[in-house]
This record gives sequence, structure tokens and C-alpha cells, in this order.
Amino acid sequence: MTVLALLGVKALYLLYVWLASGIVASYLSKRKGYGERPGLATGLVLSALGVLVWLLWPAKPDSTWKTEGILRRGARRRRSA
Repeated sequence: MTVLALLGVKALYLLYVWLASGIVASYLSKRKGYGERPGLATGLVLSALGVLVWLLWPAKPDSTWKTEGILRRGARRRRSA
């Protein structure tokens, strides 16, 4: 029984990594101007490598990645003005 329990825990952690990869890759692709679907597909098919792909993929010139910065640096400044 212990072997099955350990296998279940590992599977649960791998499931969390897989889902988190899809979420992060989707977020990155949307910020880079490509929409959420390509990022979600990349993150779910390639798992953790999908996040790396979108970190290295170039952003479009008019994307929020280019205009607001990587972590939305200018968002607070614009709201207060």
C-alpha cells in the first residue's frame, strides 16, 4: 500500500507542475501579444519547457510586455495620475 501512496503523491505533484506550466505559459504569451491559446497549448504539451519557450520567444512591438514592461512597472504610475 505504501508504494501506491507514494506513487499518488508524485503524480499529484506532477499534475500541479503541469497545470502551473499551462497557466504561466498562457500568461506569458498573452503579455507578449500572441494571445492565451498558443501559450496554453505550449504549456500543456511541453509542460515546464513551455514556460521556457515563452520566456525566450520575442514579444511583438505593441504588446504589453514591451509597453508596460515585464512586471507591469508603469501600471501603478498611470493609475495614480
